[in-house]
Amino acid sequence: MSDRTVNCKKLGKELPGLAEAPFEGELGQEILDNVSLEAWTLWNDDMMIKVINEYRLNLADQEHHDVLIKQMRAFLGLDEAGDGVLEVENPERGQ
Repeated sequence: MSDRTVNCKKLGKELPGLAEAPFEGELGQEILDNVSLEAWTLWNDDMMIKVINEYRLNLADQEHHDVLIKQMRAFLGLDEAGDGVLEVENPERGQ
């Protein structure tokens, strides 16, 4: 567990942060700086799998990977333009 705290954009309060960036690069640093361990765990342990399954994503496909990143950013509250609402229904798949 990390001793550092962040003002979590997802949960809207000061909480313990991640010990290190979840991956390299600018996005990893943005997550480290703005997402709590609790919010990251919600994404990583549950919602990510739901998005992959609902959209039937093949993460070897760059376009599918981009969809996952877009949904992750929305879920974690990292998109200023978006309302942070995750789309879990895939209209292309049907009912």
